[in-house]
Amino acid sequence: METFKRTPLQLFNLPQHFVIPLFQRPYVWKEDEQWEPLWKDIRRIAELRIEEPHLNATHFLGAVVIQSQEAQKQLPTWNVVDGQQRLTTLQVFADATCALLAQSGNTPLAGQLERLTHNDDVYVEDGDIRLKVRHLNKDRAAFDEVMSAEPPVDHTALAHSDSQIVAAHAYFSTVVEQWLGPPESEDYTTKAKNLTAVLLNGLQLVSIELKDSENSQEIFETLNARGTPLTAADLVRNFVFQRLEAEGADTKKAYREDWPFETKFWTKEVSVGRNLISRSSLFLNQWLVSRTGEEISPQATFSRFKSYVELESGHKMTGLLPVIKQQAQQYEAWTEAAAHHGGSLDSAEMAVYRMQAGGVEVLKPLLIWLHEPGRDLPRESVDQIIRAAESWVVRRQLLRLSGSDLGRIVADLINANSAMPADELVERVTGHLARLNVTSTYWPGDEEIRRTLTTESAYSRFPRGRLRMILEAIEDLYRAETGQPQIERKNYPVEHLLPQKWHDHWAVQTPEGIEERQLRVHRLGNLTLLTQKLNAKVSNGPWSAKRSALMDHNTITLTGRVIKRTEHHAWDEELIDERTTELIDRVLQVWPVPEGHHGKVIDPQTKAGDWVELKHLIEAGLLAPGDKLVATHRDFKGREATLTADGAIELAGKRYMSPSAAGYALRKKATNGWYFWSVADGRRLRDVRTQFQNSMPEDEELKSGNA
Repeated sequence: METFKRTPLQLFNLPQHFVIPLFQRPYVWKEDEQWEPLWKDIRRIAELRIEEPHLNATHFLGAVVIQSQEAQKQLPTWNVVDGQQRLTTLQVFADATCALLAQSGNTPLAGQLERLTHNDDVYVEDGDIRLKVRHLNKDRAAFDEVMSAEPPVDHTALAHSDSQIVAAHAYFSTVVEQWLGPPESEDYTTKAKNLTAVLLNGLQLVSIELKDSENSQEIFETLNARGTPLTAADLVRNFVFQRLEAEGADTKKAYREDWPFETKFWTKEVSVGRNLISRSSLFLNQWLVSRTGEEISPQATFSRFKSYVELESGHKMTGLLPVIKQQAQQYEAWTEAAAHHGGSLDSAEMAVYRMQAGGVEVLKPLLIWLHEPGRDLPRESVDQIIRAAESWVVRRQLLRLSGSDLGRIVADLINANSAMPADELVERVTGHLARLNVTSTYWPGDEEIRRTLTTESAYSRFPRGRLRMILEAIEDLYRAETGQPQIERKNYPVEHLLPQKWHDHWAVQTPEGIEERQLRVHRLGNLTLLTQKLNAKVSNGPWSAKRSALMDHNTITLTGRVIKRTEHHAWDEELIDERTTELIDRVLQVWPVPEGHHGKVIDPQTKAGDWVELKHLIEAGLLAPGDKLVATHRDFKGREATLTADGAIELAGKRYMSPSAAGYALRKKATNGWYFWSVADGRRLRDVRTQFQNSMPEDEELKSGNA
């Protein structure tokens, strides 16, 4: 067994075959967990090479295990023992980029990438194909088809268009084409050259190469044994103390006094998206973002830390480690303050609390950057920047927009403003966020928030922690007006004023009245916070009894205002609508936008597709409550569902809040419901949605954020 550190060019340059054996599992990498982080890492290295060519930046991809086979054909052959997911993805990435470059006429660059994936014709036997990586398992047909397709590749027309490998090829084709921009653009050639260079020699793999006589299964089991893998923080620690030792520092003293990451707080695993990561590794990643102004995937934390220390920091480790410790202690203090039930929080602590409630980490690098030792920003400036950034994130969450690209914007903010004078920083950061104008990152304006929340079923649409946080923020605003401390953060119950089971004691006589009442049950104006959960009998009882119970138990301003409002008027649809408007006003006050900001976007069709819901089609008169929806899929033709007044779909006695959720309930697999369901005249829901989009005048599009 021999181990080498290789670039893709060194690994793939010779005419050869890499064979994925029949027993290997199929290709399973996915966009969120692997493709997108890989693309961001490669994009970062390419951009760094453009900006700082002397650094010759690289990125470590991991390890592969290959075993040589006795020569049975003309070409050397390797069995891939471990790492086939990584090798397959790298091949697909290179081929997708090659096809784009060939399509734009960049023949030399395309030819260089083609030599990573295809053997020259002179080495290919009759009847064989040119691919260097050969799958023997179920992925073979899909891989061979997409890798052999002539550019431009129409992925939807391929026989294996539903394959995960084809999906990967389509994903990389899309993101690379977007990043390169139009072939006639000024920086296209520079980007193309640097991306090609990264794919050839800017990535590094550890190649463990076995002789054909060695026991590959034994080595595979050893490499994948059930040990505890090293975290990013473990790797950083080893590197830090090697550097300290080389600098002649007292490593025992440094470990005892300056390395803060061995306590229970730092070794705790925390959830980031679908993954668990040690809090120390997460902090080091976020600290690096604050220092470099680059988005860094968790997998790249150690390699980026190493390159930052060696090439960019300008400090010895003896000087850098105390700074890391100081910022880690502050981070810990924020986190612990946010976890306490009582006490008023400052802007940074509150931002940490609200991020936790909202299920995100995106603003942590910004907080670290704002509080970097030596920056010494005025407290008012820090508060204003945090308020603007939090408004940007929370408003997107209120519209349930994707947060996947927000980390890049935070990194861009830091990168663009690191040298900015303190007196200009608030205006620069706020202006940067206000200028964002694409669906994936824009800052929604007041009208879009108002339009959505006015009819949104907030209780059923928002995660409970996020909804509670919104109500707490409104409560804190009320309390601030009278000089009271912030509400205790004790996971107080979210109570429906008009109960979910209202029919027994809140009956109305007409079908129209029933619909109007049901539509308001989950709206923001019908929700409040209580210090303790009401007895179910009282909660679902008549308003007089419920109001009396609220008066007995309430210490929350949010609820007290409802009690006062209903002194001479029972709780009903009119008051729910009034209170919804009032609470929306308060939400916009807590998380404001700059004066004159409307949240305009330049990709309206993309935005509209995300934004339009069935309730909007009902409001526009294109659909009506009670309409039948019919499945179009060949396996479910004739299956019917019913549209309800609040834009839900009723199917087999259950309610689903989106077409895709109802489609999934039938098919038991991910389904695009806008294609799956049709209306009575045979049109699919996507066609009705398009009609709605095309009928919106410009001023309405602006209000919805779709202009």
